[in-house]
Amino acid sequence: MSKELKERIQELGLELPPAPEPLGVYRPLLVVGSYLYVSGQGPILNNRGLIQGKVGGSLDREQGKLAARQVGLTMLSTLVTHMDDDLQIQRVVKVLGMVNATPEFEEHPYVINGFSELMAKVFGEENGIGVRSAVGMSLPQNIAVEIEAHFLLK
Repeated sequence: MSKELKERIQELGLELPPAPEPLGVYRPLLVVGSYLYVSGQGPILNNRGLIQGKVGGSLDREQGKLAARQVGLTMLSTLVTHMDDDLQIQRVVKVLGMVNATPEFEEHPYVINGFSELMAKVFGEENGIGVRSAVGMSLPQNIAVEIEAHFLLK
């Protein structure tokens, strides 16, 4: 993880939760050529708890958006913990945001903005916003949001 990104996280005063350990047969991140792929991350709290519930049910859209922001903090923690020191992220390329939502809930993009707005602050407007999908589904452990992302390396 580049010194520059660690400094930016500190400059923004972001408090990162512990990086999650894989709960299955997968890698937290993988570098292929100039791309860094990050496995789906959930909203892990600093006490290792999870933000759980269905958006549109037990959680409203604002709580869902905060859960998506927390996923961003979890992903930054994963990057800090697992990325080689000599790698530097140039930009966000692709985000897949999955919202644990009731069938009636239709504001998935609004929820995933919580993640995207955080990435824009960390990497800047130009490099922190990439292409994105935001969908609703049922998620493991009843987590509120799961997000995976692809980054371009310098």
